[in-house]
Amino acid sequence: MSITAERKAELIHTFARTEGDTGSAEVQVAILSERIANLTEHFKTHKKDNHSRRGLLKLVSQRRRLLDHLKDSDGGRYKSLIETLGLRR
Repeated sequence: MSITAERKAELIHTFARTEGDTGSAEVQVAILSERIANLTEHFKTHKKDNHSRRGLLKLVSQRRRLLDHLKDSDGGRYKSLIETLGLRR
């Protein structure tokens, strides 16, 4: 269910704005999106796992808050990020 260290490092390298950047909104949204995708796959086989479903909802709302912040602060970065990740909004 969690992402591997190699995958996380790859996401950080791909979405980092500068060298060593791990806290920017882009990096955080990318990591959350990966975790959300993993949990979504988990629920295809474990339909009654409601405890993990609560965690998924928390991740989705956290990602939504980060995306809203990014949209308010810099619309161009927001648009490029959602296009890169393939998010709907």
